[in-house]
Amino acid sequence: MKFIETPIKSAYVLKPEPIEDHRGRFCRIFCEEELKKIGLNKKIVQMNHSITLKKGTIRGLHFQKPPKSEIKIVKCVKGSVFDVIVDLRRNSSTLFQWYGTILSSYNIMQMYVPIGMAHGFQTIEDNSELIYFHTEYYSSEHERGLRYNDPEINIKWPLRVKDISEKDINFPFISNSLKWDFF
Repeated sequence: MKFIETPIKSAYVLKPEPIEDHRGRFCRIFCEEELKKIGLNKKIVQMNHSITLKKGTIRGLHFQKPPKSEIKIVKCVKGSVFDVIVDLRRNSSTLFQWYGTILSSYNIMQMYVPIGMAHGFQTIEDNSELIYFHTEYYSSEHERGLRYNDPEINIKWPLRVKDISEKDINFPFISNSLKWDFF
C-alpha cells in the first residue's frame, strides 16, 4: 500500500497495490502494521457502510470531539465520490484548510482522516457506496459538524448540490459558533 501525502499534515490518500491476472484483482485495504507508519495508533472498533442514491448529494462535514475523537479510513466500494477533509486542529499551520479527492470503486483509493479533521463527501455517481473504518464508537453526544458551504472554508464541490440532510444543512458556520476547544 502506498501512502500519498496530502497538503494537510498527517492526512493521506491510501493507494492499494493490486495484484491482477486473468481472474481479476486482489488488494489489501487494511493492514494495521502498515498504517502504524502514518499514525494509526488506535484500534479499529467500528465499520459503517453508506449508500447514497442521488448524484450531487453531500454528506457531512462530520467529526467527533474529545474524548470520542476518531481516526477514519474511508473507501468507496461502488460508484464515485468527491471526498473532503477539513483541518480543525487549533495549532495546525493548515487550520480550516480543506483537501478533496475522488474516491471510486475504479481507482480503489482511500482517505486516511486523522483526529482533528471534519469529513464529508459529494456523490459523483448515483448509488455510490462507502465503507468507513473508525477508531471510536459513534457518540451522538460528541458528534459535531461544519456547514458544507462555509465561506471561510470555501470548498469547491464539483457538482451543484442536489440533496443534503436537514442536520447537515443546519451545522454552524465557523464564524458563528465554534469555539475550537476540542482539538
